Amino acid sequence: MLDYRAQTLLRTLIERYIAEGQPVGSRTLSKYSGLELSPATIRNVMSDLEEMGFIASPHTSAGRVPTPLGYRLFVDSLLTVRPLQGSELSEIKEAIQPDQPQLVISHASQLLSQLTAFAGVVVAPRRQQPRIRQIEFLSLSDKRVLLIIVTADGDVQNRILFTQRNYSPTELIEAANYLNQNCLGLDFDQVRARVVEELRQLRADMSDLMTAALDAGNQAIADTSTQYVISGEKNLLGVEDLSSNMTRLRRLFDLFEQRTGLAQLLELSSRAEGVQVFIGGESGIAPLDECSVVAAPYEVDGQIVGTIGVIGPTRMAYERVIPIVDITAKLLSSALSTP
Repeated sequence: MLDYRAQTLLRTLIERYIAEGQPVGSRTLSKYSGLELSPATIRNVMSDLEEMGFIASPHTSAGRVPTPLGYRLFVDSLLTVRPLQGSELSEIKEAIQPDQPQLVISHASQLLSQLTAFAGVVVAPRRQQPRIRQIEFLSLSDKRVLLIIVTADGDVQNRILFTQRNYSPTELIEAANYLNQNCLGLDFDQVRARVVEELRQLRADMSDLMTAALDAGNQAIADTSTQYVISGEKNLLGVEDLSSNMTRLRRLFDLFEQRTGLAQLLELSSRAEGVQVFIGGESGIAPLDECSVVAAPYEVDGQIVGTIGVIGPTRMAYERVIPIVDITAKLLSSALSTP
């Protein structure tokens, strides 16, 4: 789409903006681009790039800044990925040791954060659904029932059910006894398969309660079956591009706490080969509109089981972050796989 001159000026503009964080003017482009162009020619090319949506002019400056579209073209076509320094590669290898499988996930997350000064995240291999030891119901006010699930490994999960009517303590005990008789030692999918016909035969309101309990319990267990490790969120407080808007930063930290949306994004990355880069609104997650996510899947014995990634501002050094994520994913795969 762009000729050599336009590509060179766009690449130079983005590289200078990433390095300095200030809108880039024609004088800077003339100095760093290596092109023998007049200021008027540079301004004309910049005007064309702005019209195509690759750069924008902030109101307070005569210089230009990259747009998400500009970053996308840069990452896809203009970026020269820089090989990792020997010290960085040694640090990754030292942190991800195959003889420490229990710690390797958290080490990988911390390492990504340390090397990039942004947030590092790892979605760990999904655990098998735990078996159920006991289910209890506790009546709350205003047609609400607290569901308490105790798993065979001692984990306790609570969920609030919103019901169509109030249930008496006797009814809740009856429902709990029924489920306990059918679910001891099984996971929720197995319980559902076993009692689906019986639930049809129960009176409607009791069937509704237990169906809701199975749905909520299954979700509660599913939430814990995916281990999600994030490190270095506080690094983003020091990123001027993000910290200048506290409302946006608060929404970003809410996303880290709730985790669901980000986990879904990283799940998409696990279905692709190699490093994926989501720039701004490409993630489809509003709190990440000013962020980029660089992610890659990792394997255990040839099977993709999880994703690692770095979350930072769109103004990040992609040529450095991409190989860090790539190498870490490969070393993590090696560390977790059978020798």
